[in-house]
Amino acid sequence: MDRARSAAAVQATPRGDDESVSRGLRKAAGYAWRLLVVGVLVYETFTILGRFQLVAVAVFLALVVTSALRPLTDLMGRHLPRSLAVVLALLGSLLLLFALLSLAGYLVAGESAKLATEFRGGIGQIERWLERPPFRISPRTLSDLQGKIGSFISSHRSLLVSSALTGASRVVEAATGAALALFCSIFFIYSGERLWHWFHLQLPRTSRSAWDRAGRAAWTTFAGYTRGIIIVAVTNAVLVGVALSLLRVPLALPLAVLEFFASFVPLVGSPIALAVASVVALAGRGPIIAVVVLLLIVIIGQIEGHVLHPLVMAWAVRLHPVVIAVSVVAGGIVAGVIGAVVAVPMLSVAWAVVCALRDRSPNPRSGHH
Repeated sequence: MDRARSAAAVQATPRGDDESVSRGLRKAAGYAWRLLVVGVLVYETFTILGRFQLVAVAVFLALVVTSALRPLTDLMGRHLPRSLAVVLALLGSLLLLFALLSLAGYLVAGESAKLATEFRGGIGQIERWLERPPFRISPRTLSDLQGKIGSFISSHRSLLVSSALTGASRVVEAATGAALALFCSIFFIYSGERLWHWFHLQLPRTSRSAWDRAGRAAWTTFAGYTRGIIIVAVTNAVLVGVALSLLRVPLALPLAVLEFFASFVPLVGSPIALAVASVVALAGRGPIIAVVVLLLIVIIGQIEGHVLHPLVMAWAVRLHPVVIAVSVVAGGIVAGVIGAVVAVPMLSVAWAVVCALRDRSPNPRSGHH
């Protein structure tokens, strides 16, 4: 009996290391190595895109232009030849953009000298305010701080000049990227569906359905995000322009244009633009108006977060605000301003593709390519 029990106990004893490890730990290990593989793939993808940054940015801009101008082109294409509709849509948008930038540059150049004088007066007013209660900062401390700032600028003047020269050398690169983006935009708007159909036919028959679902979901999400962020940016720019005009802040129109472009960086772009506006308000209207402009950061942030984004972009981007914030910061760390701009649309497209592939229904949301 004892030998039988011993044999049964030996047979009941787990044989192998896998059986001695708990099921939860094995499951966690499986997820861990899969996440490592995904992380390596994402890292390598960003590395490759970093080496071809000019081409990647140009194609991204072309897709943005296509998603913004495709509805207008389709509307004009009902009454005009397709090629003429594409030319009119592109030329009209470029002329409008150049007109806004030229007007903003003209206003900045016209008021720069006056603004510099008012800024020095505003700084002096702040110094006198800091010398009074409750701060009671001595004038010597303030003058020492100004001296340190001046010496820092003087000691780093060569670095600033070299940075400016480096930026000037990238003008040609930026012009090349803009030309490539315009070239791609023409073909994407004119014959995007045919390009997608050609690509679709090059795939194996067994995978065409999945690729079609993923591609249509990706384009629908990307186009919806782009059009939504443009609406949000225009609304923010109008609100900022009206508010600064009512407060009689100098350079209201250029600051509104800055707000428009800054709104393309979710969560952080608009506050940075309004911080610049508060500095201009400090120079032109004094510290009280500057504080009022700072309050606009909170007000416009609430309008954007609780009204504009839920109404305009909820159907296109189904990401939690925490995920958006983390992706913007991570994109900025990896690729600077460009990374912060493209992080949210890339993540939204990736999530839409995952959802489309997970859904086996044969009729996903349709979109134009």
